[in-house]
Amino acid sequence: MTTPSVPVPELRPTDPRLDSLMSERRHLINLAYRLLGSLAEAEDAVQETYTRWYAMSRQQQDAIDSPAAWLTTVASRICLNVLSSARARRETYVGQWLPEPLPEPTEWISGRPGGGGAVDPADRVTLDESVNLAFLIVLDSMTPAQRVVFILHDVFRYSFAEVAEIVGRTPAACRQLASSARRRTRTAQPSGTPPAERAGIVRDFKQAWEAKDIDTLLGLLDPDATAISDGGGLATAFLHPIEGGEQVARAWVEIARRRPGDMTFLERTVNGQPGVVAEQDGRIVTVFAFEVTGQKIKHIWVVRNPEKLSGWARG
Repeated sequence: MTTPSVPVPELRPTDPRLDSLMSERRHLINLAYRLLGSLAEAEDAVQETYTRWYAMSRQQQDAIDSPAAWLTTVASRICLNVLSSARARRETYVGQWLPEPLPEPTEWISGRPGGGGAVDPADRVTLDESVNLAFLIVLDSMTPAQRVVFILHDVFRYSFAEVAEIVGRTPAACRQLASSARRRTRTAQPSGTPPAERAGIVRDFKQAWEAKDIDTLLGLLDPDATAISDGGGLATAFLHPIEGGEQVARAWVEIARRRPGDMTFLERTVNGQPGVVAEQDGRIVTVFAFEVTGQKIKHIWVVRNPEKLSGWARG
């Protein structure tokens, strides 16, 4: 989905459950982002969920024992449908597809209409290991059913009985889906490198990159390092992964050589992890995310598709 999200449907001011309904919005955004890997699509899915709630009559709403459970069920099913159709859309995507990166969180702003200011959807996503780029990329390799079951059960701690009700499968089938998904995530386990050390490695990489110091870059990169770039056909990007530490180092030196004079590289948090962004004319034009294993950089993900950088507008 590339269309901008639309406002929440006009809420019925006499609805006594208004506060509790809207308090679920943060949870739903958190859930939908992990399911879809796109903040724009997550917003749309949550918007559609509330649209369906308010399309019902008051009598139909009153017949629902747990509106919060209903919202989660509907949002999850919408996301499942989006994931199923996404596979076909990816076949026409130009180059490599990466999840939409999240900027570092800012102070929470109320999602209620009239809450005093625009809402940044990124503020609604709690950053933890389940939203780092490595984890989201592994999630993207799963089938839609595996991903939904795994996120609902292993991340959000819904019981298999509850998950089965949401996805329309038996609890036993959901256990099998979660087990197979869990095996996939073993390749994206949290780094054992302390956060401060990871940040230092990324900082050293940035400085060596700016200095075009290929020897230092090689020392910071795993020999089997890979780099993937996502431009979506809307920005210049390498269409195929770069494999091998030496090849990555040479590519990054070339990037530094071709950098426009008004472009600066800045340290930023990307999905809760140390990262780098490229800023030009006051806009973030590229986001670089890193996976550090041990004391070496194992993966670099480069997002240049401007449709995935709208959340970075404030730099």
